[in-house]
Amino acid sequence: MQAPRVLGVVGWGGSGKTTLLKKLIPLLVGRGLRIATLKHAHHDFDVDVPGKDSHEHRKAGASEVIVCSSRRWAHVHELGDSPEPTLGELLRRLAPCDLVLVEGFKRERHPKLEIFRASVGKPPLFPEDVQVRGVVTDSVVPGKHPPLIDINDIEAVAAAVLAAAEPLGAVLERLGAVPATPAFR
Repeated sequence: MQAPRVLGVVGWGGSGKTTLLKKLIPLLVGRGLRIATLKHAHHDFDVDVPGKDSHEHRKAGASEVIVCSSRRWAHVHELGDSPEPTLGELLRRLAPCDLVLVEGFKRERHPKLEIFRASVGKPPLFPEDVQVRGVVTDSVVPGKHPPLIDINDIEAVAAAVLAAAEPLGAVLERLGAVPATPAFR
């Protein structure tokens, strides 16, 4: 397997990032690619269900909980007072794959496609971010801009993703990523 390639999908809340990824991922998987996603959340979140053993272990004070079954496993790491890991640290933790799709982390310096919808009422991100390689939109975008991709043409979006994704090593170098610290591992 080659080194994975990385591409971000960014945009304001409500622009349709997750909806687009839900259409894009099966298309890419259908082409034989092994896809990983990395999602940034701006708030406290849970991946386990209140009342279940793993949730109770974490709430009781466990700093890490691994849940495993014959079909999947999940690792929950409580940060406590530790700083949020960087995008580079998180990218280094992923299992081997062909393509990493990063949702969010819009202020980081990795290659991105921006989802822009004028109906959201926010300005586009691309004028301030040279890492935006294309704009996936259903809107007219006046002025100078990266290439536009019709949000309803999932084949064109897939082609843009594959063209804009960069090798993990190049992305880590641009991010100034250092190896994950033992405390995070």
